[in-house]
Amino acid sequence: MESVLRPLIVIGGSVLVTLLAGWAVDRLLRRADSRHHETPLWGLLRRCRPPLQVVIITALLRGSYRQTKIDWVWEHRAGIGQLLTLVLIGASAWLVVRAAATVVEASYARYATATRDPARVRRVRTQVTLIQRVVIAVVMVVAIAAMLLTFPPMRGVGTSMLASAGLLGIVAGVAAQSTLGNLFAGLQIAFGDMVRLGDTVVVDGEWGTIDEITLTFLAVRTWDERRITMPVSYFTSQPFENWSRGGIQMTGTVFFHLDHSAPVAAMREKLRDILGDIAAWDGRDWSLAVTDTTPSTIQVRAVVTAKDADDIWTVRCAVREQLIGWLRDHHPYALPRIATAPAALPPGEQWAELTGAGGRAGLNGAPSADRAPRTGRG
Repeated sequence: MESVLRPLIVIGGSVLVTLLAGWAVDRLLRRADSRHHETPLWGLLRRCRPPLQVVIITALLRGSYRQTKIDWVWEHRAGIGQLLTLVLIGASAWLVVRAAATVVEASYARYATATRDPARVRRVRTQVTLIQRVVIAVVMVVAIAAMLLTFPPMRGVGTSMLASAGLLGIVAGVAAQSTLGNLFAGLQIAFGDMVRLGDTVVVDGEWGTIDEITLTFLAVRTWDERRITMPVSYFTSQPFENWSRGGIQMTGTVFFHLDHSAPVAAMREKLRDILGDIAAWDGRDWSLAVTDTTPSTIQVRAVVTAKDADDIWTVRCAVREQLIGWLRDHHPYALPRIATAPAALPPGEQWAELTGAGGRAGLNGAPSADRAPRTGRG
């Protein structure tokens, strides 16, 4: 009877204590969350309940599994103790990572609610994301090291590992030079405010939005939903365009190549009417002027504004489409024309008077080729 009650008491008691502790912690967090509406921290901390329960039940079993007095447990007590220790270390690391992520997320949510500047919000978001990744990496390295040190052979080689740490560090530094460079570049991007999540950038001729930033690479989402993955060191060593730097408002241009007879004043009035019907135009500024001329056309430039890069693209396309359609329907003479008919020469007598050439005219009214034009030299 005792051989049955002992395992039930040890295992059942551990499970019961774990459930009660999880319920009590969850209830306290619910109450704290209801009293403090200004911060989401207490509500988010409820997500730490699963790793906390794993830590509690593993710790209880680690300290009491020998009391079960089960033969096979006693025979394999070393292996079971080792396994429970590894689970306890892993669960503790899980709990620390979950708690750190919760604190970081709550801090960001509170800051985003209190700040109206989108640029600062994206900056803080980039920083907390990288900080969270650093914390996760450090906790995982420490947890793995602690797991390895629980094995007796690893303790024996600890002294030799420390003695050769200097040489290994030099070798690892040389071998991982690019990786370490990307790591420090990621930290520089996070705290140097060079680029942030959600920024609109142009890299290598590609226009897109910063979609993800890690310690080693950065992902740019283009307008056609492609993902360009680049090392973060690129943004610290190469020039790039950041359209969101200093604000996300944009100014765009639309160019038209038209005939010299184009009604520029009427186009200006029409542009104002078109912009009034475009929701993406922010109303800050607009203009239309002739900026260049060639022997066959003039260049007309329309300037429009919008609140961000996406809207400026929409405004430019709408202005280009509607103005071209209006010119085609109401002022077709303003569109550029290319002369393809052969040039008509004047009659022979007029040609001779204009060029100073005498004699017979050719078949097409041109002077005859068998007589050279007079040059005035006798």
